[in-house]
Amino acid sequence: MKIARFSHNDGIRYGILDQGELVVLDGDPMFAGFETTGERIPFADVALLAPVIPRSKVVCVGRNYHDHAAEFGNVAPEEPLLFLKPNTAVIGTGDTIVRPAISERTEHEGELVAVIGRIAKNVRAEDALSYVFGYTIGNDVTARDLQRKDGQWTRGKGFDTFCPLGPVIETEFDVAAERIETRVNGEVRQQAPLTDMIHSVADIIAYASAAFTLLPGDVIMTGTPAGVGELVAGDTVEVEVPGIGILRNPVRDAVPTS
Repeated sequence: MKIARFSHNDGIRYGILDQGELVVLDGDPMFAGFETTGERIPFADVALLAPVIPRSKVVCVGRNYHDHAAEFGNVAPEEPLLFLKPNTAVIGTGDTIVRPAISERTEHEGELVAVIGRIAKNVRAEDALSYVFGYTIGNDVTARDLQRKDGQWTRGKGFDTFCPLGPVIETEFDVAAERIETRVNGEVRQQAPLTDMIHSVADIIAYASAAFTLLPGDVIMTGTPAGVGELVAGDTVEVEVPGIGILRNPVRDAVPTS
């Protein structure tokens, strides 16, 4: 089931995608369930929004593909390497990624994203997937020069617009059966089966929940494969997972301040 969060007639609503239409839901299905209003809206008539705005945090995993760790000369970590993005970095498909004026190199990192559906604390790996509401696609946009300069990752990965999510949440998704691909202006930059992840979604949830409580609506970005590269003004970056869809965002430079 594909769940969309969308804008229509100046209101923000949720719906289930069904044969080119959205079956409108009474509210956020993560909290209100799947009760419908009886209304159907053509998919072409709505503006998609980020399918979820994390209630508290975006949990990210670094170096979770061997080839990505190797391309930066790093050894793959034995345990998930966690960091956080603020929820103010979140934008939806179609929204613009803004390259900050203080950075000279902004890069894309296409990723599978798990959306947490219920409170999770000290979760066992064998139970972890029952805490997942569904999956979407993310782009862990990074100011690479600032990440290297700072020696830690918060600023370089935390700018406004640096966490595109979308286009929808798929509640019935088989990680083992799918691939991820990132394209810039139609050119393939990243491509890998999701089974290439070093630490599985279940293991990441268990590891993260041992440190801090995961809340409904929190998202977990599961890492990126090799092939990360620069984004410049005028580019369009697409991240595709066939079972979910395509997350597409244009890129521009920040407007200089006087």
